Order: sequence, then structure tokens, then C-alpha cells
Amino acid sequence: MAILISDKLEELNKKRQLRLEEMAKTENKLETLFRSIYDFPQDCKYENKITLRNNQNNTDIKGLISYSIGCMFGRYSLDRKGLIFAGGKWDLQMYKSFAPDKDNILPITDEEYFPDDIVGTFAKFIKTVYGQETFNDNMEFIAKTLEIKGINSTDIIRNYFLKDFYKDHCKLYQNRPIYWLFDSGKQNGFKALIYMHRYDENTIGNLRIDYLHRMQRIYENEIARMQETIENSKDAREVTAATKRKEKLIKQLQETKEYDEKIAHLALARTLIDLDDGVKVNYEKVQTDRDGKKLDVLAKI
Repeated sequence: MAILISDKLEELNKKRQLRLEEMAKTENKLETLFRSIYDFPQDCKYENKITLRNNQNNTDIKGLISYSIGCMFGRYSLDRKGLIFAGGKWDLQMYKSFAPDKDNILPITDEEYFPDDIVGTFAKFIKTVYGQETFNDNMEFIAKTLEIKGINSTDIIRNYFLKDFYKDHCKLYQNRPIYWLFDSGKQNGFKALIYMHRYDENTIGNLRIDYLHRMQRIYENEIARMQETIENSKDAREVTAATKRKEKLIKQLQETKEYDEKIAHLALARTLIDLDDGVKVNYEKVQTDRDGKKLDVLAKI
């Protein structure tokens, strides 16, 4: 299997163009018909309101990314059409081609630190769907289509997840997101997505222990490694780069420690949600500790 996403989008755009042409012909026929029925004057102009757009690769690629997240969480399956899981009984047998994330937590970091890193998982998805042979070409095409900054395709896609994905997701779902972003702040010290329909009373505790605390240890180790480079390297550029990165890591570590103080209360609360209450109610509920205090741990919507 070797499929190029660019070829698939070209086919899709050709189909859209045909639909546009068909709709234009239909509207012209309707205009002629109405003119004959109602005796419209010739200088009465008909306003064409065809809203289909032909080339919308950027929107389509973001849609593909959104669908991939759905597959990562088990909302969708590559083996079956339509919605697979939105509460109810969880059945792993529904996912043969691409297994959903086991713990319902996908970390978003500025470098790849975790086995289930969201960018690494997205890469696995692209390989599974479109094949290994075209993987590099497809990642390059996705990155180019996103039209954001980065030094390579992986970096660009990572920047999209760090900065723009959640805004697009909230916009798509009219500020009723089904994927929730745990976000420590502007330093990007810690970010992780969960799927609200798989949330349970252990989710925040697992997120804190298995991801947030592990992230803190990674920062501490990286700070020590940068300090060692600063002290031992004779390369001025290397020392400058290490110093800059150390400063960034210190800020990220501090941010995660402040974030942990809030997360700890919520992890102990072990709050349950009721999907029937809707997103808005549950979004607030999981951020409220046992004393009724609101702790902002999720990205604002």
C-alpha cells in the first residue's frame, strides 16, 4: 500500500469542481424558469449563492488530523464507519487496524518524551492508513498545507498540536469540545488531551502520576544535562544553545510544579461526570475540588 494524501485531495477537489459545475447549471436553469414564470425584467440580476469551495486543502488536512485524534481515542475506528464510542460499553475488538490509546491520555510536548506522544502517534496513524513508502511525502504535504512555522515537517505538526489544534477543535464543536486539553500555561510545560467520553474518576490521578510527574523528572534531568554541557563544552555556540534551553526548561519545570498544586486537589477529589449533563457542566465540574473551589487546569473555552 502506497497512497499519497495529495493525490487523494486532488481527486476530492475534482469531485467538488464537478459538483460546483452541476450546481451552477441547476441554478441557471432555475433562474431561467423563474424569469419565465414571473416575467422578471432582464435587468433584474440573480444573486448566485453557491457556497461550495473547490480547493480547501488546509481545512481538509485539519479534518484529517481531527479524525486521527478520534481514532487515537477510540471515538472512531479504521475498521468501521461512523461513530464507534461515545460512552457505554468499551470494546477493543472494534479496533483491529489501529489500537486506541490505552489510558485515554495523549501528552503534547515540545519534544518527544513519551511513547504515546501525540505527534508520534499521529505518525503511526499516517503510516497505517497511507503506508510506509509514502510516509515522508505525506508528512511533508501535511506540514506544508498547515502553513505554520517549523524547521521540518515533524516540528511543524508538533507546533500545530501545541498552539492551534485545540482552538480549531473548539471552533469546530462551537466551544463544546469533546477532547479536553489539560494545559499548565504559556510555557507549554505540560499539555495533554483526553476524550471526555472515556473520562473516569481515575483519569486526573493517572494524568498527574504517569505524565505530569514524569514530565517534571524529565525537565530536571534535561536541566542537569544542559548544565553539564555549559560547564564542560568548549564550543561557544553549544554553550549558548545549552544556556538558552536550560532557561526555558527551568521555566517549564516551575510551571508544572505550580500546576501540580492544582491538579493534586482534583486527583484526590476523583470527580465523576455525567455525559447527559453536557460539555459545559462537566468541563466546570472536573475543575472543581471537594471544597467547591474552581481550579483552572483545562484550557479556556
